[in-house]
This record gives sequence, C-alpha cells and structure tokens, in this order.
Amino acid sequence: MAENAKHLFCFGLGYSAQALIAELRRNQPGQWRFSGTSRSADRVYPDIEMQPFDGGGRLPQPDILQSADHVLISIPPNAGPPDKAGDPVLRQCGDLLAGHGGLKWLGYLSTTGVYGDRQGDWVDEQAAIAPSHDRGQRRADAEAGWLDLWRRHGLPVHLFRLAGIYGPGRNALVSLRQGKAHRAVKPGQVFSRIHVADVAAVLAASMARPDPGAAYNLADDEPAPPQDVVAHAAALLGMEPPPEVPLEQAGLSPMALSFYSESKRVANDRIKQALGVSLRYPTYRDGLAALLRDL
Repeated sequence: MAENAKHLFCFGLGYSAQALIAELRRNQPGQWRFSGTSRSADRVYPDIEMQPFDGGGRLPQPDILQSADHVLISIPPNAGPPDKAGDPVLRQCGDLLAGHGGLKWLGYLSTTGVYGDRQGDWVDEQAAIAPSHDRGQRRADAEAGWLDLWRRHGLPVHLFRLAGIYGPGRNALVSLRQGKAHRAVKPGQVFSRIHVADVAAVLAASMARPDPGAAYNLADDEPAPPQDVVAHAAALLGMEPPPEVPLEQAGLSPMALSFYSESKRVANDRIKQALGVSLRYPTYRDGLAALLRDL
C-alpha cells in the first residue's frame, strides 16, 4: 500500500459498499486503505479494519474514522421509537463527522423512493421530494439531516438515490433457478433498476470529482415492467417464465406490495454529464446477459 494511501471508511459493508471496494482495488491498486463497520464484532473481511456498530451507541474506536478522508454511509434509517428512529450514523456519529476537518468526500446511499409515486412519469434530481410511505420519508429525513451538516459545517456530503439494485447473486436469473420468481402484473407499472457494478462506478467517479451538496440518481437507461425482466431472464435460461398474475392475486408480502405502490421512470442524465459515467450495463438485458455468463 502506498505511504500516502487514501482511506475509505464504510458505515455498513453491504452489497454496494463491497462492490465499491472491489472497484477501487481493481482500478487503483495499492492506493487505498479500507475500514468499516458491521453489526457483529465477529465479521471479518480481507484487508479491511472492522469494528462493530449497531446504531445503539458510539463507535468503539472513533480514531479509525478520524483518519479517513472518504466516508460511505449505506446503513438505512430505522423505524421505531424517537430515541432509536432515523439515521443511526447521523445520530451517533454526526458530530464526529461534522468536526472532521480532513474529509474530502462523504457519500450517503439513499433511494429513489424519496420521489414517491409519479404514475410512470420521469423524475430527475430537481423533482420535488414527496415520499409516498414511511420508509421513503425516513430516507428523505436522513438526506435532509446530512445536507444540514453540509450547510452548517461544510461536510462534503453527496447523495446517491439508488433505483432497484441487482447483480451477482441478486437477480432474476437466480430467483428463477431458486423457484422464487413471480410475474405480478399491475397495469402501467414500471421500475428503474441499476447493476451494482454501475453503482460502484458512479461512486468512484464522484470521489474523483467531488461536488458537495450534489444529489445523483443511479438508474440505468431503460425503466421496465418487472414482469418483462423476469420473462427475459427465463428466455436466457431456456425456461418457461412464471405465469402473469394480477397483483392483487399474487400473494405478495406487505413489503413487496409497498414497492408496487410507486411507479416512476428515473432519469440518469446527471451521472453522465456531471461525472462522465458511461454505464457498463445500460439496460437490464445487458446486465442479465453478463450475469448469465458468470452463473
């Protein structure tokens, strides 16, 4: 590792955070030091300094955070009583970060759910924040809290509003093979989605071109009805797709149904124009074709 290596601290070593670390290791070998948190003190990741953090208390070793110059926050806000609701990182570590004079970039992973239901219309980053349910409202509140630290303390906050993430191990091909795929149909319903490799590429591009206070939509070029994605995946596998079932007869969980309560097309022009990103997988067909090769 280079003597002057950059240091990325990740609150939550989840799917997107691990993809970003892999991206930086691949494209900038030896130039980064990595640290982060997990709920369990027993979790071990190769060459990543770990410490436990469940949102219920402070970081046990805050000096590791203080040595970071880049921070990624991928822990979602909590529901619950007032003393535990909201963004746990903002609640427990916001003051540490606000007083951190050496940060060059802080990325907060949010969701396109902050825009609420648009009945299939397009939204860009200038669209009003109008969440349709409590989960989206918690995200909107977290965004507002981080932006407040940017305005009051100059914290270099960047917001990333993610569409539905898919990638290795989490995609329609896997669901079909496991017998878990369904084709619930709601007329006019469309979702936007993005491959996790493109999430990592956008985050890395933002780190190279910081613009504190900016928000970015992370979505591919082709919003589509979810049943079409499953049908295409089945065709790639040479399988018969599950039958289409009206949404009200699909027996989905309350959580799954809540996603169908919102329909919008998410515009991604800003990541291309401001960050120079060229998507590796501009449509679900491109992404699924690459995932099929790796099955």
